[in-house]
Amino acid sequence: MQESNLGETVQKLGVVISGSLTRGIEVKLDSSASVEDMAVGRYVIIHGQKRRFFGMLTDVALGVADERINATPSDAADPFLSTVLSGTATYGTIHVLPMLTINVAGDEQGYQPVKTVPSHFSPVTVASQQDIEMVFGGEDEKRFYIGNPLDMETKICLDLAEFVKRSNGIFGKSGTGKTFLTRLLLIGLLQKSAAVNLVFDMHNEYGWEGRSEDKGYKVKALKQLFPEKVAVFTLDEESSRRRRVSTDAVVKLGYDEIQPEDISLLRQTLNLTEAAVQATYRFARHFGGKQWLDAVFRMENDEETRELLEKLDIHEATFSNLRRGLEQVRRLGFLEPSAQQNPVDRILGYLKSGVSVVLEFGRYADLTAYMLVANMLSRRIYNEYREMTEKALGEESAHPRQLVITIEEAHKFLNTEIASQTIFGTIAREMRKYNVTLLIIDQRPSSIDEEVMSQLGTRITCLLDNEKDVDAVLAGVSGKSELRSVLARLEPKQQVLIFGHAVPMPVVVRTREYGSEESLKSLVEGRKEDTSKTVDEVIKDLWG
Repeated sequence: MQESNLGETVQKLGVVISGSLTRGIEVKLDSSASVEDMAVGRYVIIHGQKRRFFGMLTDVALGVADERINATPSDAADPFLSTVLSGTATYGTIHVLPMLTINVAGDEQGYQPVKTVPSHFSPVTVASQQDIEMVFGGEDEKRFYIGNPLDMETKICLDLAEFVKRSNGIFGKSGTGKTFLTRLLLIGLLQKSAAVNLVFDMHNEYGWEGRSEDKGYKVKALKQLFPEKVAVFTLDEESSRRRRVSTDAVVKLGYDEIQPEDISLLRQTLNLTEAAVQATYRFARHFGGKQWLDAVFRMENDEETRELLEKLDIHEATFSNLRRGLEQVRRLGFLEPSAQQNPVDRILGYLKSGVSVVLEFGRYADLTAYMLVANMLSRRIYNEYREMTEKALGEESAHPRQLVITIEEAHKFLNTEIASQTIFGTIAREMRKYNVTLLIIDQRPSSIDEEVMSQLGTRITCLLDNEKDVDAVLAGVSGKSELRSVLARLEPKQQVLIFGHAVPMPVVVRTREYGSEESLKSLVEGRKEDTSKTVDEVIKDLWG
């Protein structure tokens, strides 16, 4: 044990023996430090002669002073001989990736990016609670507590003000808790009033209540925790009624709102040929942008139709392929020839007043409905935000509230073939130009366009076991090879690697509990609308 510069007693691990700025630092463990206690992802402090280095443990290894020991290992049953050799002839090493240098000068404390390496034999200790708090900061009006570092109780907080400035991603293979993480982040954005959210809720998990992914019990979702900050819209009123969800609006969309670009996005889902997609643009030019789809639905197999197809240079087989695909769209119960109400106006009304909107899909939880609705509504809302922002610039008035659009199955919208055609690709590339960013959730990041991935400000990654997906998530990140080993050793549940603009350095955290009565108390403490009630009274209301 030794005393840190902050006066806290910490465990000494060993000393620096080699390393470089690009490859990291090798540390020889003291005999008092057990190699079996070293866990990838933990934080350490290297006490250099002029500065202190804050780093992450990325690898653990065994070493020997004489290679003959490997050829003739001692009998494991002889503990005396093992003790004599341990720490001298045999020893453990850890590989540390320095991330920051910490300054402590009187009351002035801070950190900078690493630009050099510590000298030989610099002592290495476990990072103290104060060290971690100095780097990641405490929970306040803009920082949200997301979890704890491995084997420590210190809170790791995300800077939500930085988080919402750019689009962000949550990645992980199926069953690793992406939905749980997304709920937690959305609650943070509501609690800190960092942004309003438009959530396209494919599986009805974010609005009223969801289910624990591992135990199956119900958990409170956004509307129950923040009733005055969240509105629930639905495409399927009957499904909401069966689940006893009180909705704020039922969404109906008209054929006249569907553009050829929306059908182009559904090419693979509807099994359309490229010629069939191009035919939609010709029909739109001929019938008009708002009437074309209804006109196509009304076309019969007659002489008049054949003459029109010949005029527009559309083959009959192409038309048949298009009609078969469009019939899948026509069967969606929330579509009408012409919708009586404009859902975009209602959604914008809530967003402008600071109320987030969750759109549930009910029984329409398939990719055709999800991709069509998400693209249609996001395009129109984005256009409205662009006009509001440009007007604010011209009149030097207040800009619209920051909007975060949350989408699942993101690779379906943002793959290389169609990212340039969807509104989501535009939003990702423009960052926060018009105060709109994305929160994308996906299990196949390798299928997302590289340019889009490069624009993500913060990436929160659960366990991934596909090499291409790991490469995609870590592309362009300093220390990629070391972080790869950290990512590969995450536990399947409740452990994530976070890096990007919302945190000062990559961090492995065990995410905070969410779902139990006790864990919800800390989440609703930030709720401001029930000022007349205590936290215990709010919890009692939630749990009946």
